[in-house]
Amino acid sequence: MTARRKQFKTEVQKLLDLVIHSLYTHKEIFLRELISNASDAIDRARFLALSDKAIVEDDPVWKIRLAADREARTLTVSDNGIGMTAAEMERNIGTIASSGTRHFLEELQQSGGATAPELIGQFGVGFYSAFMVADKVTVVSRQAGGKTGARWVSDGQGSYTIEDCEKERRGTDVTLHLKEDMDEYLEEWRLRKIVKTYSDFVEHPVVMNVTRPKPGKEDAEAPADQGKEAEPEVETVEETLNSQKAIWTRAKAEVSAENYHEFYKHIAHDFQDPLRTIHWSAEGKTEFRALLFIPAKAPFDLYMPESHKRGVQLYVRRVFITDNCEALVPGWLRFLRGVVDSADLPLNVSRETLQEERVIRIIRSNLVKKILDTLAEMKEKERPAYDTFWTEFGKVLKEGIHLELGSREELQALALFESSKTDAGKYVSLDEYIARMPAHQKDIYYLTGDSRTAVEQSPLLETCRASDVEVLFLTDPIDEWVVQSTTSYKEKKLVSVAKGDIEIPSAQAGEKKEAREETETTFKELAAFLKDRLKDKVKDVRVSRRLTESACCLVSGEQDLGVHMERILRSMHADLPAAKRILELNPAHALVTAMNAMVKDSRQHLRLAEYADLLYDQARLTAGMEIANPVEFAQRVSRIMAAAAEGEAAPEAPPAATPEA
Repeated sequence: MTARRKQFKTEVQKLLDLVIHSLYTHKEIFLRELISNASDAIDRARFLALSDKAIVEDDPVWKIRLAADREARTLTVSDNGIGMTAAEMERNIGTIASSGTRHFLEELQQSGGATAPELIGQFGVGFYSAFMVADKVTVVSRQAGGKTGARWVSDGQGSYTIEDCEKERRGTDVTLHLKEDMDEYLEEWRLRKIVKTYSDFVEHPVVMNVTRPKPGKEDAEAPADQGKEAEPEVETVEETLNSQKAIWTRAKAEVSAENYHEFYKHIAHDFQDPLRTIHWSAEGKTEFRALLFIPAKAPFDLYMPESHKRGVQLYVRRVFITDNCEALVPGWLRFLRGVVDSADLPLNVSRETLQEERVIRIIRSNLVKKILDTLAEMKEKERPAYDTFWTEFGKVLKEGIHLELGSREELQALALFESSKTDAGKYVSLDEYIARMPAHQKDIYYLTGDSRTAVEQSPLLETCRASDVEVLFLTDPIDEWVVQSTTSYKEKKLVSVAKGDIEIPSAQAGEKKEAREETETTFKELAAFLKDRLKDKVKDVRVSRRLTESACCLVSGEQDLGVHMERILRSMHADLPAAKRILELNPAHALVTAMNAMVKDSRQHLRLAEYADLLYDQARLTAGMEIANPVEFAQRVSRIMAAAAEGEAAPEAPPAATPEA
């Protein structure tokens, strides 16, 4: 039969150009599309063979075959699936965006037939991705049960030819005549990598003939001619390129722990077994399967931006789509590894960008709930395992407390903290903290800092220790953002012991209001003197309720940035104005009492000014802050020490220091 030349239907030239040049980001996607089409063709043949076994008798072993010809510079993708007639070729690949799979599904729906197999090709344009790497494509196909084949040829320039031909068996061969700069797709290693990336879990074997040195006998005699190197014998063998082990499609009872661990190591590139395996199928309006793993150890790049781009892989009926779907798994669960596979997931025609966000939100919501439920169960029933998880991934999960409003309470319940009543490396949850609060305590107290050591040594904890009040130690940088967005838990207010004029509760009756007012009156003149002396450095000076041992401390106002938060922001090069804090005095401390006596004698004011500057620098140091002028601080200490050693008054103090930077 003479070849018939025909024009593509629809607005071909513009649409075909769009498919070839704009639809896909990576050229290698073409092989994924052709393998997916081949898989669909086999699935259709398998489905029809349920009622007519005769259509597959000539070739009963399902395969997708790749064949690279270096001399001809062609790559062929073959299947032994349902095949096509010339008329079907014209309808399916002669009309852009017409899909044989879609027609097949529509016919089944109209006939009310049996449940259709899961098929991928819904848009009818994936085939044309071949023109990204080929300047000509030849398709030879024979329909199952048919007598003759058909050949379709096009250079992608707006027309194609179609003719009858001979083909020995059913199925389709798609031959790509590669462009000059596309020889990489003739390389075995390149084809292996693409199949491994995109089609590793396709149900049908993807095979290729490869040439390998022929194995010889270990005790073979040496050649007679020792001076001439013998040519190694080679043989051609068929190798399967994909694993086909999509264990997430199997029932949990059919998968052993060893199978899970092997699969985890395969996709996560980890040598350790996972800490937890989560395998389930969601049914309803949106159906999907998920197999997720919590690693035993945090990967080294957990806090690198690129770590967000991999972890949970998205599949559609076993075909890889992406591992960079931020809408599917929130960033605060980026430690997860595994797969999500959905038959309902709507994608755009390139399968590289999600098309229907509503469905993705449903899947995401299910994933988040399942993970949180699993972690809550682990925390309740397997606390040592959960403590291990928290040590590795707690910092990341805390991001969710700040960012995930809908799951904030569940995440708060999962959070663990060190505290003033736990040993280093041991944790307490908020529920456990509340359960052991004394009756007179109404709030949850915390203190932020760079490390447990720094927080433990803070003078801000003195009254808490004296009153047996537990204080949570928040030493992760993310904690500063967490406490800003989380002001309470189960109607218990979270209170920083480093802010405001707090009064720590005590089992005994506290200081009476009259007694406190009397103390404030006693030290009113000293507070006024210090406030005037340090007016460029502090916001206020007052008698402290926090201190029992130290002479003084610096605290922030109720709405001001804390010392730790300010330090974090400055490390991020934030342009912050100089912050003024409140200097609190311990009225029971000998130094404060002595300074209070000095303030009543105007002749002592110069000496008192020297003490005031030293007191302020001391407060900065105990707060973990730098002092403005270390040299001046050292000189001041030396002058006071010398004066004390000689039994004389300290030298005249210098003018008030300039404001802190």
